Amino acid sequence: MNTQPCPGLSLEYFPPKSESGVEQLNKTRMQLAALCPEFCSVTFGAGGSTRQGTLDTVLAIREQGLNGAPHLSGIGASEQQIREIIEQYRGHGINKIIALRGDLPSGTVESGAFRYAAELVAFIRETTSDWFEIGVAAYPEAHPQSHNYDQDILHFKAKVDAGAHLAITQYFFNPDAYFHFVDSCRKLNINIPIIPGIMPILGFSRLQRFSELCGTEIPRWVTRRMESYGDDMASVRAFGLDVVTAMCERLLSQGAPGLHFYTMNRASLTTEICQRLYGKRPATT
Repeated sequence: MNTQPCPGLSLEYFPPKSESGVEQLNKTRMQLAALCPEFCSVTFGAGGSTRQGTLDTVLAIREQGLNGAPHLSGIGASEQQIREIIEQYRGHGINKIIALRGDLPSGTVESGAFRYAAELVAFIRETTSDWFEIGVAAYPEAHPQSHNYDQDILHFKAKVDAGAHLAITQYFFNPDAYFHFVDSCRKLNINIPIIPGIMPILGFSRLQRFSELCGTEIPRWVTRRMESYGDDMASVRAFGLDVVTAMCERLLSQGAPGLHFYTMNRASLTTEICQRLYGKRPATT
């Protein structure tokens, strides 16, 4: 097993909703733990729908000797609900958290006490002082609901000014968008680490649908190549690995502080990309 960390590497998981999902995530965690990520984040469902699953997954990660960071969504929640959650996390010794605006549960119209992520960051900081290292989201291609790129960066700055320590970006396939975003932030004296979010390409049609929702642009040349492979999943996988690996190499060589992989609770693609980048392969089970 590899025992040397991959510098700046972090991973994201989501709480499983079935027994088979638990088994799959456990297997994935065991495989990817060999990469010694700096932390593993765990998503938080709309309106806190996966609250217990998020905590259980973070605690399982900590039992592996790794740093687990729960996501926390503020929208739709009251101050008391958020206070209870962060005190629960602090009671378990969890000291890293990813603070997000989040999405309202289906059928809900009330935004709750926190309309924006900056308000949630400020509340966590006011309530717990410096206990938590707070991560936030960043959008190199602008938030999908944003109509103004410059205003979007000012919203990001508000999160940083409220007390965020680091940012993880929405995934992208155009590294120039990331570098332009970072440059724009530095001009506004936003100096926290901005970690690129990386989405391995598992399947193209699914990626297209998800990217439309997230506001992520897939370069036309990538789309055309992927479409040319049709149902040839081996070629889609091979080409996707080449595209994402090349992007990661450029990001790291030009100063990105690390890489945050959206694993989708699968190990193989993240494993392969990290082997190419760092020359290390986790043990399999």
